[in-house]
Amino acid sequence: MSTTEVRAERVGSTLLITIDRPKARNAVNAAVAAALAAALDELESDPALRVGVLTGAGGTFCAGMDLKAALKGESPEVEGRGFGGLTETELTKPLIAAVEGFAMGGGFELALGCDLIVAAGDAKFGLPEVKRGLIAAGGGVIRLPKRIPYHLAMEFLLTGDPVSGRHAAELGLVNRVALSGEATAVALQLAEQLVANAPLALAAVKQLARAADGRPERDAFAAQRTIMNGLMASADVHEGMTAFAERRAPEWTGK
Repeated sequence: MSTTEVRAERVGSTLLITIDRPKARNAVNAAVAAALAAALDELESDPALRVGVLTGAGGTFCAGMDLKAALKGESPEVEGRGFGGLTETELTKPLIAAVEGFAMGGGFELALGCDLIVAAGDAKFGLPEVKRGLIAAGGGVIRLPKRIPYHLAMEFLLTGDPVSGRHAAELGLVNRVALSGEATAVALQLAEQLVANAPLALAAVKQLARAADGRPERDAFAAQRTIMNGLMASADVHEGMTAFAERRAPEWTGK
């Protein structure tokens, strides 16, 4: 699935999703949001696809909301799925952000909506909404204080000032720092590491991480028991144990 705004291409078992509005610094308008949602649906529905990588064309990840389009009445959100059709979508498959250039405002929030972030050292992350009379309502205010210490998150949110990809890694926001121009390549390599693992186990990790968020440990362990009961009955668990005993690579079916 590809449109003029968003390209989706298969790289092995990974779906590489590229926001393709480089002249607008890949800002999100209604068309981009709809196309991103469609690409994520493709990732979710196709069992041959195990991992997604989200990036932007032209050396920029995403400059956030397209303000010109918003002033014309366009919404950068998809109903029930949030900004860019992503920030409120609960994907079962891992999604990696590959960030070059600017990840500002909603662009940063798209990255926060991913499970892992790879960034060029000279990339820029920021939430400048307060400079425009807004707040980071695409998940920035909600998610950022959960990812880094409160006072550091509040500095992002209250000053609106950006930091580099390298500094974002020092804060614990970025998993891998890449050379400029190589974030997507590094993200695809990371995706291959995930693809080698059992798809049902990857989905179970994401499901339990969401279920346990903010809940007492007793409730979290109860949720874990339910998830593990289903996982232990799967063919993939049997295959994983058998492959280990036979000293061979497992052949996952996702069943």
